[in-house]
Amino acid sequence: MDHSIRKGSGLRPFHTAKEEKPLTPKRQLLYEIIFEADTTAGKAFDVALLVTIIMSVLAVLLESVAEIRQNYGPLLYAAEWFFTLLFTVEYFLRLSSVMKPHQYALSFFGVIDLLAVVPTYFSLIFSGAQTLLVIRVLRLLRLFRVFKLTRYMGEARFLVAALRASHYRISVFLLTVASIVVIMGALMYLVEGPENGFTSIPRGIYWAIVTMTTVGYGDISPRSPLGQAFAATLMIIGYSIIAVPTGIVTVELAQVSRTIQMVPCPGCGLKSHLQDARYCRHCGSKL
Repeated sequence: MDHSIRKGSGLRPFHTAKEEKPLTPKRQLLYEIIFEADTTAGKAFDVALLVTIIMSVLAVLLESVAEIRQNYGPLLYAAEWFFTLLFTVEYFLRLSSVMKPHQYALSFFGVIDLLAVVPTYFSLIFSGAQTLLVIRVLRLLRLFRVFKLTRYMGEARFLVAALRASHYRISVFLLTVASIVVIMGALMYLVEGPENGFTSIPRGIYWAIVTMTTVGYGDISPRSPLGQAFAATLMIIGYSIIAVPTGIVTVELAQVSRTIQMVPCPGCGLKSHLQDARYCRHCGSKL
């Protein structure tokens, strides 16, 4: 995000001290408990919320089992509302503890937090047998609570940053792999033919993907000596290229870990910033 002043625009940066009011002592304490992970209260809050998220997801999974739903339906229903109320309180506490609540509400984690609670409330509106399928879809949305776990895994942010930094090289790698499987699929279609299961080039491409990834379903395989030679070559290539994307991402991870700091923004709660960053890249608040 560019916070510089454009020449001739007559505008001032929106992160000046006059426009950004500091948090009150109570909101500051709430912010430290909710967003800071290096304090005793913050660690206790994170652990309690992690356990709650896992238990709520487990309740959703158990509810999908017919036998368990039949025997423990009311208990699971009560548990769902209990978790929903807890996450609702947590959502509003997060909004009230940051300087720019609207920025947090529109952020990735803000949207995830909202999606974790609204399906249960929507189920009160959509009632009746004819809307049962709609309710099931809304209940599936509660699994978005799984994404709430990523907030407490700092390594996930490093991984995302490394993938973004290496996406050009990974794209070239995937294009090379796609070219190999297309060529090998076409060759196997010509060599083996429909009598050995290779009824089309797409079918041959499917076999090449399964072979290169070392999955080996066995539903289709070459019969002729030439086809088996091609298969052996493709297997060796598959083992050779598996390590390529791993090496690319590993190098970027080492680079990202030296350039990113995990300082939470007091405005929107975003944690991943560059080491020399003074303002949040999402909302512009001073770090």
